[in-house]
Amino acid sequence: MLRAMSRRSPSTGRKSLRPLRFAIFGAGFWARCQLAAWREVGGVECVALYNRTRARAEAMAQEHGIPAVYDDAAQLLEEVRPDFVDNITEVGGHKPLSILCAKHRIPCICQKPMAASLADARAMVAAFRRSKTPLFVHENWRWQAPMRALLEALRSGVIGTPFRARLTMISGFDLWANQPALAHLEQFILTDLGTHLLDTARACFGEARSLYCQLHRTLRPAIQGDNVATLLMSMGAAGTSVTVELGYARTPLERECFPQTLALVEGPLGSLEVGPDYWVRLTTRQGTLARRHAHPRFPWADPRSDVAQASMVPCLRDLLGALRGEHVAETTGTDNLKTLELVHAAYASARRDRVVHFPTRPTP
Repeated sequence: MLRAMSRRSPSTGRKSLRPLRFAIFGAGFWARCQLAAWREVGGVECVALYNRTRARAEAMAQEHGIPAVYDDAAQLLEEVRPDFVDNITEVGGHKPLSILCAKHRIPCICQKPMAASLADARAMVAAFRRSKTPLFVHENWRWQAPMRALLEALRSGVIGTPFRARLTMISGFDLWANQPALAHLEQFILTDLGTHLLDTARACFGEARSLYCQLHRTLRPAIQGDNVATLLMSMGAAGTSVTVELGYARTPLERECFPQTLALVEGPLGSLEVGPDYWVRLTTRQGTLARRHAHPRFPWADPRSDVAQASMVPCLRDLLGALRGEHVAETTGTDNLKTLELVHAAYASARRDRVVHFPTRPTP
């Protein structure tokens, strides 16, 4: 339980929750977006900011009214003692800065991907387990409005147990124009986009029993890494056949849906489809019911990717409830480790051109 998490109102005697004090590690683009999302959630107060380049931290702190700035993360934790840390640094900072939080027994939310390697991710989870401190991963894709509608419909059993599904996120969008550093990654599509869709697939269909992956590098030499992937998995106790299609290929498409994820799920009682523009269709023998699950529009979100940025708000709301001890978060470090295992198994499958089999796990 976090320190001084609540106080009693003198007039009513009821408990009122005080805002949780938190620090941000990182001062880049996503740190600004996440701070804006926290302000939509409420119930928190950003009291300190760390960045290895102090000038960037000072500029962001002045812009957003953050009272304390540090270029030494350990000093921040010792002097400020925040209730939690939101680690929004580049992936190289995820392991060392998160483990620093574990050493100080301060809960940490780490940006995805949790780590650059499976060994580093396992070390992070182990460090927080030893210190009995919560570790969460900011994995927001499953919180997108259409994905959430799909997940809730599946949990209701309205189409029965799915036997086949497809999740698709393909786009001709030039992602590298705004994020040129991504062009130099040897492993790109699965670590950047695949973590999102594989996490969503796990939430919808359970744990993978087997996986086969094919990768393509269609944009070399300009883009070093893989940019197209196709995965086939057997998932959950029922062995649902799940195809995941990923691609940033600059290929002209009749209808560009960036950054929407499309889906089709078949079951014995009907089908569910997530189509363009956030339409979710349920088809049974009684006919088709269609509803548009549009996301909230926030003034701070980039209109080109606001479905993804809007999903940060319910994701953080879930994590805040877990920090307050109200429930178990959906995207803990332990849970996200299973997603990273799929990512690295997919690379191994593509490299060896073989199916990867996993030990049987309980399905949530």
